[in-house]
Amino acid sequence: MTLTVEQAGLALADPKAYADDRRLHDACALLRRESPVHRVDAPGYDPFWAVTRHADVMEIERAHDLFRNAPRPLLATSELDEINRRRAEQGIGLRTLIHMDDPDHRVIRAIGADWFRPRAMRALEPRVRELAKRYVDRMVDLGGECDFAQEVSVHFPLYVILSLLGLPESDFDRMLTLTQELFGGDDEERRRGQSNEEKLQVIMEFFAYFQELTEARRANPTDDLASAIANARVGGEPLNDFDTASYYVIIATAGHDTTSATIAGGLHALVENPGELDRLRADLSLMPLAVDEMIRWTTPVKEFMRTAVRDYELRGVTIREGDALLLSYPSANRDEEVFADPFRFDVGRDPNKHLAFGFGVHYCLGAALARIEVRAFFEELLPRLRSIELAGEPEGIATTFVGGLKRLPIRYKIS
Repeated sequence: MTLTVEQAGLALADPKAYADDRRLHDACALLRRESPVHRVDAPGYDPFWAVTRHADVMEIERAHDLFRNAPRPLLATSELDEINRRRAEQGIGLRTLIHMDDPDHRVIRAIGADWFRPRAMRALEPRVRELAKRYVDRMVDLGGECDFAQEVSVHFPLYVILSLLGLPESDFDRMLTLTQELFGGDDEERRRGQSNEEKLQVIMEFFAYFQELTEARRANPTDDLASAIANARVGGEPLNDFDTASYYVIIATAGHDTTSATIAGGLHALVENPGELDRLRADLSLMPLAVDEMIRWTTPVKEFMRTAVRDYELRGVTIREGDALLLSYPSANRDEEVFADPFRFDVGRDPNKHLAFGFGVHYCLGAALARIEVRAFFEELLPRLRSIELAGEPEGIATTFVGGLKRLPIRYKIS
């Protein structure tokens, strides 16, 4: 059956489409070609404009004074959007960096910025490499066959980011479950329940946990990121409980789910492209380029939303004040106008102007850490890898926000 432009637009609001690479990229390619700024009226959602070209996504990201994150930073159903708006008005909703605009965004972002600067990353790298070795060793212990996504890639970045926060290892499993429920709200296996109330309960459990953490760090400050957040002051006053908990939530969740998706997706790409695997194993100096190609290829963050504060023309389409736009990062990262042979996985791709970390003032705070983690893992794995193949069918997560593979069965030999 021939895909229509209208069907392609609707795919961007269908969580199952993001678990099916072929379907998603066929839809995005059609939109880029025939309707790069496309109005989507999906059942259950408020209308939005889908922005699918790399140049257009960058244009919107640059104009952060004209296109705001609030009040609709992520794609959600009309019902959930309304619940979130009411909670925000009451001052009890999730308000992370991705929900904020300047001047609040600039001030709040600065609280954690020093923990992700080059000097801090250099200090953290030995711990990252130690954990990378632990998880490659775990692959050996698993006896030559495992579900890489479930048993390896999801745990390594979790340990890194929660160690940076200073959380005890005894709490890591709880954080993993809550994170998977938060980002897996559209996935039948991952979600807490089907109702919006059950989805919101996940956020409230995060808040309860982090409120206890805040109280502990304020009573007894420590040398970790959690303490820096708990004791931060803005305008001479500490952050309120919801802003503090929201900061923890975005660090703990985005700080590991995105990286685990890249590691699993990167390994899958290497298995599916044995020539590129051999090329990288033979020349590990390509690793920085290969890491960015894995990030482009996987694009764990699928979209952010923006709202126009005044009328604006984009590719001849008039965006009205108050209209919402969906920035499609998987589409931008396969744009034929920017990437030569964009559907080829190329470990030596250079330049690689992917937008997986966003662009402009909202550029991902943890981008450097993500690159260090992915590089450390593959620099540990590849010299020890003797053979690898799929042992079953990979399976993606149903989502419209953050996701990747939830299953990657592999068979391998590691020294």
